[in-house]
Amino acid sequence: MRMFNILRPGDCILAMAALIILLTAAGCNNDPSATSSAAGKNTDKERPAFLQIGEFAVNRISPERTEVRDGAGRTLVLIPREAPMPTDCAPSQVVRVPVRRVAAYGAFDVAVLRALGVLEQTLVGVTTPKERWHVPDVKRGMESGRIAFLGDAASIDYERLKQSEPELVLTWDPSIIPLMDDLHIPVAVTTTPQAMCLNARMRFVQFLAPFFHKEPEADAFFARIDAALRDIRARTAGATRQPKVMWGDIYEKRVMVEPGNAWVGELVGLAQSNYQFEDVFGTSCIEITVERFLYSGQDADIFFTYRSRDMGATSKAALARLNPLIKDIAPLKNGRAYAPLPHYSQSADKLDEILTEISAILHPEFYPDYQLHYFAELPDVDPVAVKEKSHDHI
Repeated sequence: MRMFNILRPGDCILAMAALIILLTAAGCNNDPSATSSAAGKNTDKERPAFLQIGEFAVNRISPERTEVRDGAGRTLVLIPREAPMPTDCAPSQVVRVPVRRVAAYGAFDVAVLRALGVLEQTLVGVTTPKERWHVPDVKRGMESGRIAFLGDAASIDYERLKQSEPELVLTWDPSIIPLMDDLHIPVAVTTTPQAMCLNARMRFVQFLAPFFHKEPEADAFFARIDAALRDIRARTAGATRQPKVMWGDIYEKRVMVEPGNAWVGELVGLAQSNYQFEDVFGTSCIEITVERFLYSGQDADIFFTYRSRDMGATSKAALARLNPLIKDIAPLKNGRAYAPLPHYSQSADKLDEILTEISAILHPEFYPDYQLHYFAELPDVDPVAVKEKSHDHI
């Protein structure tokens, strides 16, 4: 499972430190809100010429040329639609902006298009079938034929992709680049080998914004998320307890968790809580040993499973039946367990609400009467089982 396509920490830039401090708005750090002072500045003159977003970068060379570095470390050159082709780079590196037609592999990329306000006008292809979408704009587009189902991400129908005539493909799969080059379709890789930190996740919208001339919308989105984080920090500052949190699951052959360098781990820490996999570093949804998972579960208070209801996460007892190894972790015995609702993974444009909800789960004492919208707290047993048990007793 890919959580929000989640992305990677920034490169360490050691040389010319003073210049980078002046030009770089944000990389990955442990204080996302510390870099928000320019969030409301939307004019070209006020916007930094260079922006570091984890391992992604945006470099405004001139009003007619912006260079971006994608998740595969490739440089793409953004130029006006009617500008002559640059002679100092390969045609496959050139993207004419604003982009009008986009194919997107991941739900995270689609959500970012929605955050920028360009989804309805630009999205022409996706890799998730219509019945699995919970975004009304996408469902309507697929019903009208404006948005094509391109096939599963692992087996794309490239003929259908070509017929959709995208001017840009957003993907987590770098292996498609040679074929896309042959089809003369520019590609931006939107994931990297390490999980996205909280600051990069907040700012990723600013990486895609120049492709559509939507920088003010991206800045406004960042400001909204930053405001939510400031509220979380203020609300939880006086917490007298720090719940221990797990995020992941055990499958038939693999144990997957969110690493400490991912946005999830950083948010847990920011909300005055302890993340049980804080010392795990790597990609989003990283594999660890069963022993480590169970050890961390011995004294955990809260467990977030990757599994949704349609994957069997209907109760704590159901999770234990799916994999008896986890039946004795503390959250399933005397703590709390949460499963994502179906629309959660397609809601990255509501990141402020998601961050707030996670904080409300960690510290319900600071969020009286809060109603969950993206997660469901799992009961001890399935309601049907309770009903049957009561009937048998009678």
